[in-house]
Amino acid sequence: MAGDKLLSTATLLGFLLTLVRVSGVFVFVPVPGLKSAVDPARVLLILAVTIALFPLWPHPAQDASAGVFVYWIASESALGLGIGLAVAFAVEAFLVGAQAISLQAGYSFASTIDPSTQADSGVLIVFAQIAAALLFFAMGLDREVLRTFARSLETVPAGTFLLSRETGQSLIAAGSTIFSTGLRLALPVIAVMIMTDISLALLGRVNSQLHLLALAFPVKMIVGLCILGWLATLLPALLRGGSGISFAAARALVAR
Repeated sequence: MAGDKLLSTATLLGFLLTLVRVSGVFVFVPVPGLKSAVDPARVLLILAVTIALFPLWPHPAQDASAGVFVYWIASESALGLGIGLAVAFAVEAFLVGAQAISLQAGYSFASTIDPSTQADSGVLIVFAQIAAALLFFAMGLDREVLRTFARSLETVPAGTFLLSRETGQSLIAAGSTIFSTGLRLALPVIAVMIMTDISLALLGRVNSQLHLLALAFPVKMIVGLCILGWLATLLPALLRGGSGISFAAARALVAR
């Protein structure tokens, strides 16, 4: 009898709806190695998180029609994707900044294997992706994702999520942090690169016998690398600021 109660229809529906919401979150959450992991490992992780949230599973009505159940699945997917997308905005800002720096410092010509996609990518972009992923766990943002998700099961039961204008605006505001944080990361390097170009141009103007064209490229790479070493100390503060806006948008999705 206890087994029948545990595996009732409402429990199975609650498990399925929670599984859909968890799967939507893990589509965008920047977990290192998750995208390149084998399918059974990813499925096992999603199932483990879903089972861990058993006390918060919803208990929908058992007499719901097929159309209502499909609507529940769609709303749960939208909520999970919204939470995952809001969290991913903070990490994507690092990639935007790395791309802007690569073009100015000359690192866009060097490529390496992206460990998450196994495709060729710029060295600075891969570095920014790995650094952001490591800081994501070092700063405890993974626990914040789980807390936000657990709160969503309490405040937004299965099938009750509606994307309002306020939540849409909060997601758009969080998306804007990709460019604002990325520019804050890249502007110091871009400014130094411009000053380096001007200095080399003036030096070449003063003494036209100097062949500075061959030196400009390595000089800019060395200067850019030095500035990046200094900016590495600011990465936690930048991620903390961007993640604050991202998690505020995620909490706005599950607020009631």
